[in-house]
Amino acid sequence: MLFKNRLLPLCAILSCALSASAVITGCTTDLTSTSDDYIVLKTQGSFAIGGSTVTHDGTFSNDKFLEPDGQAAYGDHAYVFYQIPAKANKYPLIFQHGGAQSKRTWETTLDGRDGFENIFLKKNYSVYLVDQPRIGEAGLSTKAAGPANPYASNPLYADKTLYTLCRIGDFPNQFANSQFPRTKEALDQFQRCWTPYTGELDDDVSSDALALLFDKVGPAILVSHSMGGSVGWLTATKTDNVKAIVAFEPGGSPFIFPENEVPEVSPTAYAPIAAQTKAVPLEDFLKLTKIPIVLYYGDNIASAPTKEHIGMDKWRSEFDMAKKFAAAINRHGGNASVIHLPDLGIKGNTHFLMSDLNNVEIADLMENFLKEHNLN
Repeated sequence: MLFKNRLLPLCAILSCALSASAVITGCTTDLTSTSDDYIVLKTQGSFAIGGSTVTHDGTFSNDKFLEPDGQAAYGDHAYVFYQIPAKANKYPLIFQHGGAQSKRTWETTLDGRDGFENIFLKKNYSVYLVDQPRIGEAGLSTKAAGPANPYASNPLYADKTLYTLCRIGDFPNQFANSQFPRTKEALDQFQRCWTPYTGELDDDVSSDALALLFDKVGPAILVSHSMGGSVGWLTATKTDNVKAIVAFEPGGSPFIFPENEVPEVSPTAYAPIAAQTKAVPLEDFLKLTKIPIVLYYGDNIASAPTKEHIGMDKWRSEFDMAKKFAAAINRHGGNASVIHLPDLGIKGNTHFLMSDLNNVEIADLMENFLKEHNLN
């Protein structure tokens, strides 16, 4: 129910339905308060941002109105869904998903608990959930997906591959300490959360759109996951409105380094999944030194090369490159840290830390980081 641009909690709805003289013990209609039981919103909405158009040769005619002749194709924009709480903190959170994913990453968890969207709304943060260009609800593209991307086709025969890469365990078994929900329903939801690309994967196109979003919203915090890490690094070089970056297991796309400072990649048994790097002008890289950055990694990452656990081996290479990336930022006067959760006594996290069984604990770690830097 919408009332004065706010979503009413159930008890407020009930009290409005009764006479003005009725008294409901323990019930309040204070629309500016929040609790763990409900979320009070000032507003919510959605929009597309960024993108481009291409025009087909020819002349449009009503006689062949389904043909492309003389028509324009729109695409390459991002889709954004936002929610603003009644008493919003100073800095919004802008969530960038990972590869073959969508804004679904941050919504309800696989087993029905609150995801980061709701968790941080209850902490009074405005949230902006993004579908990057050419995927999900931003599926229009000006360039077709090519065979180079294995996640750009249907049917997507990759259930065991994705299970392994996300370090849930050795299919069909989970790691003994895994924080992944141990139900068939959760596993089914996991396999159905993937989103094929509808166009060519391009981190520059994605970061261009995300930078425009930051320019529209204003100063905000960028929260990224997996392949969204590279999109995030590039976004921070294109706008001054990124006030901090929280990256959950960045990898699968390039870590950026200054030209002439690109480190060696730690090889993996299956070569295509090793960490990647990209050289950028020092002037661009230095923009990352102006903001606090934290990278979080979960459990069951190999400590030495292994052919037995491809997912564990992949993330060994990515984790190694993450430390080199943070070291490069700090070497140039920045403030970047890499947090390995097992070092904090937090065990069993998969690649999807934000939806694991302990996601509230992970969210609290993130919030503490923001508070330490006066960004809440």
